[in-house]
Amino acid sequence: MAEMVNLSKMLNDAKDNKYALGSFNVYSFETIRGVIACANELGTPAIVAFGAKYLENMDMEEVVACVKHETAKGNQPIALHLDHCPKKEIIKEAIDKGFTSVMYDGSALPFEENVKNTKEVVEYAHAHGVSVEAELGSLAAGAESHEGSESDIEKYTNPEQAKEFVERTGVDCLAVSIGTVHGMYKGTPNVRVDVLQNIKKAVDIPFVLHGGSGTPEETIKECIKNGICKINVNTEISSYAVDNVKKLLNESEKKPHLSVLSLHIIDYVKEIVAKYTKFFR
Repeated sequence: MAEMVNLSKMLNDAKDNKYALGSFNVYSFETIRGVIACANELGTPAIVAFGAKYLENMDMEEVVACVKHETAKGNQPIALHLDHCPKKEIIKEAIDKGFTSVMYDGSALPFEENVKNTKEVVEYAHAHGVSVEAELGSLAAGAESHEGSESDIEKYTNPEQAKEFVERTGVDCLAVSIGTVHGMYKGTPNVRVDVLQNIKKAVDIPFVLHGGSGTPEETIKECIKNGICKINVNTEISSYAVDNVKKLLNESEKKPHLSVLSLHIIDYVKEIVAKYTKFFR
């Protein structure tokens, strides 16, 4: 029987062996079941990511209960990660309710305030056996993005600041900004692997790439070679499932029952999770 685990051990293995773990956003029982079922079928650990903005869909106790139940049915360790949260009180609640990893997102704050708040989160999380991701730099919003806003401005991560940030906060992994976007790209992607290489020279912890949806495979491979150990996928899960549900409804001679649609959604999620899990390795 598998268990929910702290993310750090998983990321350190990825770092040592030069592969990346997919961090797949969920919003419902069907999406949770799809991510974990795919992990078990492929025989790979997985990260179930739940964004604080989706608390209208499910509360934290529901998420923890569903993930714990589905994890126990399978054979692969699962990390339950709170994604993109700027509010310390929500992060503490997630830790108290049973999340095994959290992301404090202070990327919009001045550097010193981001350091101060991140350090507070790290101290609380580590005391409870939970890992912490933080972000330095910022991503622009692409098409179909459900994270951030049109006003977001891309700001590359500064390698020297990254070194100071990690040393002062004690974070377990760092989300870096190197040219990816939240959502799908509106033009040709310009991901700066050279910026990532400079960050890697200054900092020796696992790195996280936000904006995995739509990023060219060869670019992702280069990023993994240069220290990216966790890659977030959100928009493509949603877009793929919605597009296929629409297609199914348009092509069905008889209106399907909602229970049947739910099973199809699980399959659509599994297809995207499998796609990314395979080439992240």
